[in-house]
Amino acid sequence: MRILLSSSASKEEIRSVLRRPSQNLAVYRKKVKQIIDTVRTEGDRALRRFTQQFDGVDIPSLRVPSEELRKALRSLPQNIRLSLETARENIMRFQCEAVPVSEPIETQPSVSCWRETCPIQSVGLYVPGGTAPLVSTVLMLGIPAKLAGVERISLCTPPQKNGKIAPSVLAACALVGIEDVFAVGGAQAIAAMAYGTESIPKVEKIAGPGNVYVIAAKAEVSIDPDGAAIDMLAGPSELMVIADGSADPAFVVSDLLSQAEHDPLSQIVLLTTSAHLLADVQSGLADQLSTLPRRAIAAKALAGSCAILVASLDEACSLANLYAPEHLSIQTVQPEKNLLQIRNAGSVFLGPFSPEAVGDFCSGTNHVLPTGGSAKIQGGVSVRTFQKTFTIQKLSKTGLASIRDTATCLARTEALEAHARAVDIRFPLLP
Repeated sequence: MRILLSSSASKEEIRSVLRRPSQNLAVYRKKVKQIIDTVRTEGDRALRRFTQQFDGVDIPSLRVPSEELRKALRSLPQNIRLSLETARENIMRFQCEAVPVSEPIETQPSVSCWRETCPIQSVGLYVPGGTAPLVSTVLMLGIPAKLAGVERISLCTPPQKNGKIAPSVLAACALVGIEDVFAVGGAQAIAAMAYGTESIPKVEKIAGPGNVYVIAAKAEVSIDPDGAAIDMLAGPSELMVIADGSADPAFVVSDLLSQAEHDPLSQIVLLTTSAHLLADVQSGLADQLSTLPRRAIAAKALAGSCAILVASLDEACSLANLYAPEHLSIQTVQPEKNLLQIRNAGSVFLGPFSPEAVGDFCSGTNHVLPTGGSAKIQGGVSVRTFQKTFTIQKLSKTGLASIRDTATCLARTEALEAHARAVDIRFPLLP
């Protein structure tokens, strides 16, 4: 990790060390466009060819039979099933609170306005395969979509080398109640869900994380009127830890490594007021890293990460808001007090016994979160991701009369006479 002292570093140096490396998405969008166009033209035939090319397996049928999902759930080891069920219940409890309730508001006497919420009719969920089956992502995407009331849910995930989807992923699909599961990944899966093929139906919105090719494909289809909307462009995982001298160095180290093992491009940042803690973390990283199965990945992530010795926790919170991390862990004497200063973060973890890892799996919050600084403008996936709203108004004649002059005045100010007449015509002409 690169070490910086805020007392001797300039603002530009600090901004520079916190600047995320550019992924040059334009380059990848150009690459995936050819894949997208081919899938639009050739459908399933292209998907099978790309699956052979990129995943090294020949898939006779893209769709996974429903019975295979239920069989995977029945065959799941008891400890894994119990863990999935516990995580499911926690996520459902938390996400249920996000289901909106429509209540009319009277803006003027007899002028009622309200907002109705309805589910998006069809959504596509993308669950990465990569180096490990992300079974928890099935829960994080599927549960909010189900609670939102989505009528048709499709899920795509890459097949393993044996041509099958990991049994744990299939079991999670069965547990959540997702029936339309397809063994296809990458940019081609995004194209299939955005435009439809013989096997995979077209959806209105796509959600889920993925590698840079998946991100580029989501960007590409989202700007095409014939494509599909997306949840967000989520990049490599990020964790920022704010810690003072009271923090346990071993806890901080384990949290940093828990995100570093995701991806060589994961961004890890430590902000601390304690030089002693910083020194202990540096030595602890080497110790814990040496026994980590994914140490090669974590080591690469750490090489591109940084630690900053700050003058105060106020400064740390200010830098956190500037950086807007996907995950923010606050391990201080009074984490709740520090939280009051935080405005930009995807998900926050307070105190020594709130490791970021529980947010990834089972505390109840979602792990599909904004990255790359986009936490400044948006939050993570929730029930609302899979819903849309429209507004309604109902006025009586008395209500319309009360705002008649306001409406006609503004209409004529904007030179929209037909608008003004549409209001005036509802009242009898004065004698």
